[in-house]
Amino acid sequence: MLRVRIKKLDNAGDLPLPGYATAGSSGVDLVAAVHKSVTIMPGEVVSVPTGLCLEFPAGYEAQIRPRSGLARDFGVTVLNSPGTIDSDYRGEIKVVLINLGKEPFTIKRGDRIAQMVFAQVEKAEITEVAELTPTKRGQNGFGHTGV
Repeated sequence: MLRVRIKKLDNAGDLPLPGYATAGSSGVDLVAAVHKSVTIMPGEVVSVPTGLCLEFPAGYEAQIRPRSGLARDFGVTVLNSPGTIDSDYRGEIKVVLINLGKEPFTIKRGDRIAQMVFAQVEKAEITEVAELTPTKRGQNGFGHTGV
């Protein structure tokens, strides 16, 4: 099991630690550590503090992902999804949200705003070559297999 150390900042003192909603949940819920409500207007981007700093082993990352209910019901999602928290980052985790909906969306203190999934990452050895091994697909890109 991956061991994650969490430091709460002053703005998160009364808020719960991230936790899994169910036994089968892949991600832990992150909550807003805002002092007063924040309204995100349609098309607006905001950075929402969580009041948390993390420490976990090298070879892992924390991925910040949208909450499906916020996306479906209100059009609110994580802009840089998934956001990556590197193992050597020790600053506050902030969630970059965008309101793609048609109505203003208000976030209150303690609202669940995103989920965080921990994943193993592998370092790649990068080598420059003159040619790549050919494949049947070749350079055919987006939509090359049809609808």
